[in-house]
Amino acid sequence: MLEIIQGIMGLGAEVMLPIVMTILGLIFRMKLGRALKAGLMVGFGFKGLQLVIGLLMTTVDPAIAYYQGLDTSGFTTVDVGWAAMGAASWSVPFAAPAILLIVIMNILLVLTKRTRVLNVDIWNYIHFLIPGTLAYALSGSAIIGLIVTVGLSIITLFVAEKIAPKWTEYYGLEGTTCSTFSFITFAYPFGVLVNKIIDKIPGLKDVDISLESVGEKFRFFGDTAIIGVIVGFILGILTKQSWQTVLIMGIGIGSVLVLLPKMVSVMMEGLSAVGAGAQEFMKDKIGEDSELYIGMDIALGLGDPTAITTTVILIPLAILFAFIIPNMSYFPVGILTVIVYMIPLIAMASNGNLLRTLIGSALFLLVVEVCANVFAPEATAMMHATGVAVEGTVTDGFFGFNLANVIISLIHSIIG
Repeated sequence: MLEIIQGIMGLGAEVMLPIVMTILGLIFRMKLGRALKAGLMVGFGFKGLQLVIGLLMTTVDPAIAYYQGLDTSGFTTVDVGWAAMGAASWSVPFAAPAILLIVIMNILLVLTKRTRVLNVDIWNYIHFLIPGTLAYALSGSAIIGLIVTVGLSIITLFVAEKIAPKWTEYYGLEGTTCSTFSFITFAYPFGVLVNKIIDKIPGLKDVDISLESVGEKFRFFGDTAIIGVIVGFILGILTKQSWQTVLIMGIGIGSVLVLLPKMVSVMMEGLSAVGAGAQEFMKDKIGEDSELYIGMDIALGLGDPTAITTTVILIPLAILFAFIIPNMSYFPVGILTVIVYMIPLIAMASNGNLLRTLIGSALFLLVVEVCANVFAPEATAMMHATGVAVEGTVTDGFFGFNLANVIISLIHSIIG
C-alpha cells in the first residue's frame, strides 16, 4: 500500500492536479469535457509555476554556489535539505494509513459542516508527516506518530479556513485558500505579530513602500520587471559574479516577476471553473449558506512581486545570519531554495508593504535558522529512526519553519 501511495505522490503535482481536479469536477456534477479542461488548466498552470520557480533558482544558483564556496570548516552540522527529510518520513510504518485517514477525515468534516476547506494539496502532506515522524522517533510509538500526523491535518483545515478571506482579498484567488501547514500556522501569524509591533513604532508605522506605489512614483524604474532586473544586478555584484552573469541574473529575476502572475492566472482559469461547480454542489447538498474553499499549495502566492523581490534580498542575509548567530554550527545553504515559500504569507500579512515584508521576513528567517541549529539533535534522531544513514549531526529548515517540529523538539529538549 505504501509503495502505491508513494508511486502516486511521485507523479508530481503537475500530473496529480489534473487528475484530482477532474475527479472533483465530476463529483461536483460538471460535464466530463468541462471538468477535464479545468483539471488540465490547473495542471498546466502549476507546471508553469514550477518552471518559473525553476528559472528563479537557476538564476540565483551562481549566488548560491558563491556562498557554498565560502570557508565553512567551522560548521559541523550538515544541512540535508527538505527533500531528504520528506523522503525519510515516508519510511515510517504509519505513513500509508495516515494519508488515507487524512483524506477520509477531510471529507467527513466537509460533509458535517465542520470545515469549508477541501485540501487537495496532497503532495504537501509531508508537512504533517515529518512532525509525525519526529514524534515517532522521539517517543518510539507509531500510534503517537499517527495521531500527530492526522491531528495536524485537521488543524490545517481550520487554520486554512480562517485565513481564506485574507488570502482571497490579497491574492484575488477566489474559491481557494492556502493549506500548506508550515506557513499558515507559523509564517503568517509571525507576520501578523510583526506588523502589530510595527504599528506601535512612531515613524516606521507610517512608512508604506509597496511596489505599486514605487511604480507610480518612479514610473519606468519603478516597474516591477525593472525592479527585478535591478535586484538581480545587485545580487550578482554582491556575490562577485562576472559581468555576463550579472546581466543574466538581472534578466532572469525580471523575467520571473513578469511570468509568475501569468502562470497563476492560467491555473486560476481551471480553479475558477471547479470552484464554481463546488459552490453549486455545496449549496445543493449542504445548504444555501455553504461555501467551499479548495486548499492549495503556497505556490499560488508566488505570483506576488513583493514576495519574490524579498526572497532575492534575503539570500545574502541568510548567509550573514550564519556568521552572527552565537554557537551556530549549521551553514544554511539548503534553506536558500526554500526562502521563496516562506515569504508569501508574510507579504500578505503586510498587505504588500515591501519594508514591512522585509522586516518580518528577515526576523522570521532568523528564527528559522536559530531553531534549525538548536534542534539539530532532534533532526538527527528523526533521520536515524527512519533508517536513513547519516554521519554526524544533520538538520533542515523544516526544524525552523514547521511549528509542529519546533514545539515537539522544544518539549523533547526540555524533558529529554
